[in-house]
Amino acid sequence: MKKIALYFGSFNPVHIGHLIIANYCLSFSDMDALYFVLSPQNPFKEEKDLLGEQQRLEMLKMAIQDNPAMKISDVEFRLPKPSYTINS
Repeated sequence: MKKIALYFGSFNPVHIGHLIIANYCLSFSDMDALYFVLSPQNPFKEEKDLLGEQQRLEMLKMAIQDNPAMKISDVEFRLPKPSYTINS
């Protein structure tokens, strides 16, 4: 059975700190993959302060394109906004 890590966030924008944490999780655990679960609307951030969800999704795709163990989930795009992790 594969072991999967979930990394939730708005990734507004994704930055080197996010990638360092993801790499650390994959390098120092027995996880087979790590999914970035992109939140389109964080309940603690103003919508006007967020880049568009599709922009953030595309930036995240570019940031992880060279690491096959890192993947993206857009499951929260289909949930009511704002997104609460407990509902994902």
